[in-house]
Amino acid sequence: MKVPFLELKIQYKSIKHEILEATHEIYESQQFILGSKVQELEKRIAAYSQSPYAVAVSSGTDALLTSLMASDIGPGDEVITSPFTFFATIGSIVRVGAKPVFVDIREDTYNIDPSFLEEKITTRTKAIMPVHLFGQCADMDPILEVAKRKKLLVIEDAAQAIGAEYKGKRAGSLGDFGCFSFFPSKNLGAFGDAGMVTTHSEKYFHKLKILRVHGSGPKYYHRLIGGNFRMDALQAAVLLVKLRFLDYWTEKRQANARFYFKMFHEEGLTPFIKLPVVRSDRHVFNQFVIRVPERRDELRKYLANAGIGTEVYYPIPIHLQECFKYLGYRRGDFPVAEAASEKTIALPIYPEIEREQQAYVVKKIKEFYM
Repeated sequence: MKVPFLELKIQYKSIKHEILEATHEIYESQQFILGSKVQELEKRIAAYSQSPYAVAVSSGTDALLTSLMASDIGPGDEVITSPFTFFATIGSIVRVGAKPVFVDIREDTYNIDPSFLEEKITTRTKAIMPVHLFGQCADMDPILEVAKRKKLLVIEDAAQAIGAEYKGKRAGSLGDFGCFSFFPSKNLGAFGDAGMVTTHSEKYFHKLKILRVHGSGPKYYHRLIGGNFRMDALQAAVLLVKLRFLDYWTEKRQANARFYFKMFHEEGLTPFIKLPVVRSDRHVFNQFVIRVPERRDELRKYLANAGIGTEVYYPIPIHLQECFKYLGYRRGDFPVAEAASEKTIALPIYPEIEREQQAYVVKKIKEFYM
C-alpha cells in the first residue's frame, strides 16, 4: 500500500469543474493582478477570521514582512519569537533589519512558552511574534497580557492555522496582525504562492495596502517604500472556490486525527510514541506530529520503505541555523525546541486519506517498535 504524505490531486478532482470555471473567468477578464476577485477574497477571509480588515499579499512570508513594515519595526528593534518554526518567521524579522530574540517552546504543543517572555523584553523590544504551529493556536492570553502591559505589538504567524480557535476567537483575530499563508500544502492552499494579513486597525489596513504596491497611493505617488507584494487574481479565484470547502476539509482532518488517536491507543503504542496534545478550542491539524523518543530517523526510513510518506518539521531549530550564527546562540540554549527537532515526525493527515491507509501507517509503526 502507498500512503503519500500529501496528495492534492484527489482534492483537485473533486472541485475541478468549479476551479476551471473560476479561472476561465479571470482569463476572459484579463485582470490578473489584484482586482475584484482579490477584494472579494479579502472580505471573506476577514469574516472567516473574525477580523474587520484583510489585505491580500503575494505569500505568507510577505504577510509577515509587510506587517513588520507597517509597524515601523527596523534596525535596532527586537522581536521575540520561537526558534521552532519555518524560516520565514525569522527571515522576515531580519529582512527589516530587526533582531530576532528567541524564547523556548512548550513541550506539549510546540508553541511559544509565554512564561519566558518577560525576561527577554528590553527597551528595544517592539513586538512578540507567536507562531500557531501545526494548526493549533499558541496560549495567547498570557502573551497578550504581557504585550499590553509592556506596550508591544503582537504579530500572529498563523500560516498553518487558518480557522484555528483560542477561547472562541479565530487565529489572526487575537493580535494586532494575523499572517496567513496559502501555500499549496496548507489547509487552504492556492495554486502557487499567496498570503493574507488580517488586522483590527483601519490605520494598519490602509498602510498595508500601500506597502504592497511599492508604497504608492495614489498610483505613482510614493509616501512609503514598500514592495511588490500583490496577490494574483488567479490565486484569489482558486481560493474563493476552496474557501467554501475549508470547514468540511477541516472536519475531515479532525476526524482523521481522532482515528489516529484511537488506533495508537488500541494498538498499545503510547509507551513508544507521544501523540499530539490538543489545548485550544479548535485544532485544525495542518500537521499530525508525533513525538518519537528513540530511533526517529530509523522509523522514518522504515516507513518510507513501506511506501509511507512522512516529514520532519523542523530538523534544525532556527537558532542553530548557519546563517544566524551571528546572533550568538548555542546548542542547549533552547532545549525543548532542540528536542522537538530531533524527536518529532509528521504523519499523513490530509482530508482525503482513507482509513485503510491510516491503519496501515499505525500497523507499520507497531511493527517497527513491537
